[in-house]
Amino acid sequence: MVKKLKLNLIRNKFKNEGIFIFTPFSLQRHFDVALNTANLFLTRNVKQKNIIKLKNGLYSFAGEYINEAFIANKIYEPSYVSMEYAMMYYHIIPEAVYYVTSVTTKTTREFVINNIAYSYSRIKKSAFNGYVKKYFDGQMALIAESEKALADWLYFVSIGKKSMNDRLDLKNINKKKLIKYCKLFKRKNLINLIEIVYDENRRNPKIIY
Repeated sequence: MVKKLKLNLIRNKFKNEGIFIFTPFSLQRHFDVALNTANLFLTRNVKQKNIIKLKNGLYSFAGEYINEAFIANKIYEPSYVSMEYAMMYYHIIPEAVYYVTSVTTKTTREFVINNIAYSYSRIKKSAFNGYVKKYFDGQMALIAESEKALADWLYFVSIGKKSMNDRLDLKNINKKKLIKYCKLFKRKNLINLIEIVYDENRRNPKIIY
């Protein structure tokens, strides 16, 4: 006899186990059903708008709030939230950021989910560190430390992929730590850029340094 999957049973089980985003294999593993059964269940419930298809093979329940940082980690791995989104989180920049920026060791990509853009910029494996685990609305996500978020952003400024922001607030940035992370990219002009950024902050009366 083919096992049947019940929406409310799955929702309650996953909620109790802290599973907010799942795959067909999640259903197969947790409920001992054939993969074809899991795929048919998901296809049917996506059509009925009970389940949201985030991207191919990745789903969440409709009506369930999932934090943007958590989604960002899950839809493209390995990755961690960094640059503008993390800089906003740490109050390094005053602007609100309405898209989620991450870095990855894979190909640069962008996804749009629920009208929110998730961008991923590629960095070398040797620079893929300096991130920590933090909980956002009870959901754990990887996010760069404040100095690493700034270092990642400055790297892309140094290669012309990002524009300089003259409203940086560096009062809570550990400069030695920032330099350490920037050295991972092995670009001399990146270290020079740090000195320029700090010099601009000293001369800017709006910035506390």
